[in-house]
Amino acid sequence: MTTSVPGGSTAALRRAVRFGALGLVALAVVGVVIGGIAAGLPGVWGALIGAAVGGGFILVTALTVLATAKLPSLTAAAILLGGWLIKMVIMLIVLGLLNPLDFYSRPVLVTVMIGALVLVLGAETWGVMGSKMLYVEPAATTPESGENAQERGV
Repeated sequence: MTTSVPGGSTAALRRAVRFGALGLVALAVVGVVIGGIAAGLPGVWGALIGAAVGGGFILVTALTVLATAKLPSLTAAAILLGGWLIKMVIMLIVLGLLNPLDFYSRPVLVTVMIGALVLVLGAETWGVMGSKMLYVEPAATTPESGENAQERGV
């Protein structure tokens, strides 16, 4: 019989993803408003694309870590590295496809993209650091004696 921590070992990761997503939504709203005032409709498009590319890049990493938390270390590392490489290729393709187009404001896109990267990483860090989690899981107790397995030398 094992004692489980409420929320399990992924509670801090779930909190980080939630804080990152909320921060990204807030940045997108502020970016759209400021981009719209500064550059009109192209500023709105630049802010939306910047938030999607920058924030999506970081949130996908956090979601991948969350999804692979229960896998063996080597498997999780391989999935994370492969996912990172795929994200890089997708990001380069998206930015390459956007390059010749002129319906968006490039300065707003770059500003919001960098802001999204910094804000989402900061929000995720704050989410993890503010979590109250045990660093070790309590030892299991035997049902018949009530003593834990460590005290018995098991």
